[in-house]
Amino acid sequence: MSSISPTGLKRLLDDQPDALVLDVRTPVEYAQIHVREARLEPLEKFESVDSIERLELPKDKPVYLLCRSGTRAAKAAEALRKAGYDQPVVVEGGTLGWIQAGLPVERSEKNIISLERQVRIGAGALVLLGVILSFAIHPAFIALSAFVGGGLVFAGITDWCGMGLLLAKAPWNQHHEP
Repeated sequence: MSSISPTGLKRLLDDQPDALVLDVRTPVEYAQIHVREARLEPLEKFESVDSIERLELPKDKPVYLLCRSGTRAAKAAEALRKAGYDQPVVVEGGTLGWIQAGLPVERSEKNIISLERQVRIGAGALVLLGVILSFAIHPAFIALSAFVGGGLVFAGITDWCGMGLLLAKAPWNQHHEP
């Protein structure tokens, strides 16, 4: 899979401002902070060949992909390759790498809770609820805490988080200001 460093992409954008950069994060993540030149196309739009075709991307030019850290961009690149696009390029380190390189970004003035924080809040609330219910109602409710803990371990090992995917589809995470 092809990749490019954030500074390499910045140099390329300085020379070729019309280069296609896609941000595959959620609308709320994009609204919170994004690379100025990036166009929002959430990862869910890469789920099928039909949905990829609707994006009207050039097949004969590089498509630069970024997300938060690179994992979702790699998934989008794989989907593009399977759909017949020859030149998907993942931005190494994603938006976090871009920020760490000191490159310019657009930031929202609103206080938006990141998807990662939403997962921590949700997981913590479910663990706490399981413990309280296990003491107050029945000890079997501790299974809720164990399930959430197991899910967090699984997410850490595989870099796939079911709760994050569900929260990304929540109504409050669908609205953004372009």
